[in-house]
Amino acid sequence: MAFEGLTERLQNAISKLRRKGKISEADVKEVMREIRLALLEADVNFTVVKNFVKKVKNRAVGAEVLESLTPAQQIVKIVNEELIEVMGEEASPLNKSSKIPTIIMMVGLQGAGKTTTAAKLANKLKKEQNARPFMIAADIYRPAAIDQLKILGNEIDVPVFEMGTDVNPVEIVRQGLEVAKENKNDYVFIDTAGRLQIDEKLMNELAEIKELANPNEILLTVDAMTGQNAVEVAQGFNDQLDVTGVILTKLDGDTRGGAALSIREVTGKPIKFIGQGEKMSDLDVFYPDRMASRILGMGDMLTLIEKAQQDFDQKEAEKLALKMRENSFDFNDFLNQLEQVQNMGPIEDLIKMIPGMATNPALKNLKVDPKDLERTKAIVYSMTKQERENPNLLNPSRRRRIAAGSGRPIQEVNRMIKQFKQMQDMMKKMSNGNLGGLENMFGNGIQGKLAKMSMKRVMKKQKKLKKKKKKRK
Repeated sequence: MAFEGLTERLQNAISKLRRKGKISEADVKEVMREIRLALLEADVNFTVVKNFVKKVKNRAVGAEVLESLTPAQQIVKIVNEELIEVMGEEASPLNKSSKIPTIIMMVGLQGAGKTTTAAKLANKLKKEQNARPFMIAADIYRPAAIDQLKILGNEIDVPVFEMGTDVNPVEIVRQGLEVAKENKNDYVFIDTAGRLQIDEKLMNELAEIKELANPNEILLTVDAMTGQNAVEVAQGFNDQLDVTGVILTKLDGDTRGGAALSIREVTGKPIKFIGQGEKMSDLDVFYPDRMASRILGMGDMLTLIEKAQQDFDQKEAEKLALKMRENSFDFNDFLNQLEQVQNMGPIEDLIKMIPGMATNPALKNLKVDPKDLERTKAIVYSMTKQERENPNLLNPSRRRRIAAGSGRPIQEVNRMIKQFKQMQDMMKKMSNGNLGGLENMFGNGIQGKLAKMSMKRVMKKQKKLKKKKKKRK
């Protein structure tokens, strides 16, 4: 996952302040040096780093910070706020036309994931807004580009307009738009050609398509793994086409993630979405505040909750919440949750969204083998109906039978049951609004405080959402 190195470096820098209690301007200067190096190593643009460190330092050396009881936490707060400002403060919605269709022109260099991203965004709008998207295959140069878009369109059940590779792309777009208007599609995606680098021929063609289509959005797809070059690419396309927004892809790869901290500041154009995975559902709205939380190791509970909600219906979620409050969460529920979690993506990525987990040393190189989950499920499947519903029945002889039935060592069965009971206890505390358990898990230093802060923010937002729903009713 992007930012792991940056997160670790920032946490190490801030932990030096925590150990000191009271701090001086010299201490702040030293930490600013660490932060500067951390950002440069993460491939953040030099000018962006220079401005960022200057702003943080100016705020951090104020009397209200240096003389406070918790200066380290105050500096974390300042760094968090400045990170959010650099990345754009708020999520940027898609520009929508007042009349259908809304036209979205996808641009970017070859290999950035533009075609796949067009399909992911079409799929997202279809699922979340019940939209009727339409895709136009206007890349006639890259081998198999048209076939790729058709395959993806078939996968997500979205029509694709194409005229082969012998027709001018501008003509393809003109005819495709006419078909979309006849069919009353509310979103049209134009998948344009890319090159390995920006050249005059490419830009002239894109400018012609822009003039013909008059798109509501020109979304630039940028590969986050290209580091500093991602900012240069964004500048180049923006100078020529005046893009409206950026989509960062491959943020789940072995990337330093500096592009996410640089693009907005350098180009003035917002990052609207981020791609993290190969599945058609692996495209998320870019929330600067959530990304800042991840970078500082505070987790991203809101995104985690949203991922869970995609796979849960409301009744199921309410049933689970009731079970948590009543402390009646059993192995049947556990099995159900396990299957839902498997659908949400790699476990190690999900764990790092929990406050404090991203920088937990024990989880630094965590890789969860999918087979481990299947082995856990085999243990539960080897229990009787009564044992699943009442875990207190699991005495030593029953555990030996379960171990034999699942083909797993007795130690593994014991460990899994112990972990289940710990999870039961934590769920009960959290459902009662007791956040003290978080400090017990992550310590009473910055990690625990950040975890508690993050969870309070999540609970506050959830309460607001509940009030809004009541008002609507």
